[in-house]
Amino acid sequence: MFVRTVMLAGAALALSAAPAQAKWVASWTASPHAPLGTEGWMAAASYENVTISQILRISEGGGKVRVRFSNRYGPAPLQIGAARVVQIGDTGQEIAGTSRTLTFGGEPGAVIPRGAPFVSDEVQVDLPDLARLKVEIYVPTATGPCTCHLTGVDELAVSPPGNFVGKPFEPVSKAQYRAFLSAVEVDSPDALGTIVTYGDSITDGVGATPGANRRWPDILANRLQAAGQEWAIANAAISGNRVLSPGMGESALARFDEDVLSLPGARYMIVFVGVNDIGNRFGPPRGGIPGLTLDQPPITAQQMIAGYKQLIARAHDKGIKVIGSPIGPYKGAGYWTEEGEAARQEINEWILNGGAFDAIVRLDTAFADPADPAKMRDGYHMGDFLHGSDAGLKAVGDSIDLTLFEAD
Repeated sequence: MFVRTVMLAGAALALSAAPAQAKWVASWTASPHAPLGTEGWMAAASYENVTISQILRISEGGGKVRVRFSNRYGPAPLQIGAARVVQIGDTGQEIAGTSRTLTFGGEPGAVIPRGAPFVSDEVQVDLPDLARLKVEIYVPTATGPCTCHLTGVDELAVSPPGNFVGKPFEPVSKAQYRAFLSAVEVDSPDALGTIVTYGDSITDGVGATPGANRRWPDILANRLQAAGQEWAIANAAISGNRVLSPGMGESALARFDEDVLSLPGARYMIVFVGVNDIGNRFGPPRGGIPGLTLDQPPITAQQMIAGYKQLIARAHDKGIKVIGSPIGPYKGAGYWTEEGEAARQEINEWILNGGAFDAIVRLDTAFADPADPAKMRDGYHMGDFLHGSDAGLKAVGDSIDLTLFEAD
């Protein structure tokens, strides 16, 4: 009995001395989508023997970082010759002591198989909440049309030929999309978890001032940090996205596992998507995008509701609470019709009163004109009665009750 007691006491001592478990959260995300066209402004970029620099802002800081790359839609394996991450200041200057070379299984480069994600090794670097980062990758061989995210709302710069990772260069071109970069994950000892915002261009940030972090999920991140609530915000929106149908990215149903369920620490999800389903279904025919065909089956409001129920059930199965918002007002937009408005009202009635969501936020009314709630308030859209302006996006981000997000 004495020996058994000593062994148990030793085991208890070992357990108490064990190091703290890593607490990874998705501090920044950009959901990748397939190339959207072969010509025009949406034509997918291709790269060869250049360095790509991308600016982003994380939500939750921490002491370790790893970067998730994606070749989900690549035509061939993607070779990364070198990669680096560094914190930058408000004017873009690098913060001394924060530059870290990224490795992959201890190697300086990687070959990412076609269709796959690839996560770097973790690196130790102390990053504050809401830190701005620069991620650099050198691609030595031809990539083909990139696995990109079209609405980056921040700077991507391309070098002259060669490996400029860790070296200054004069860009030969600049853009505002994301290339091969899908997430920055942070190990934060005080993080409460990840809140995923799931939607379309209104959440993705079309209409927001580039480089200013004024999308409504950015505003929510600001408020949470100011309130001392250490939540990471993962913006998993794709411009043009729909609940049921593909086209501008895979449908919300189809991409859910990889873009939401794969994220570390996901605890809550805010769903604000559906206007493109009803706008394209019930609206007048619109001019197509060269090289891109949007499939639009004759969906119904009940099919939309069934789609939301699927998202909720799959999230609940993984312990994620789902917060829903009614579809926002869009009267005056190019694809608005009375029939589409009737479908919006039917779907919104279910969202509000169907009892399927764990909670409701009224992002729709934050945008709405009080005199005509079917349309957006003047000054709250970018002129198209669909996408938020800085003022409108701030109103939406400010409208969310922070007490919805409960710590364990």
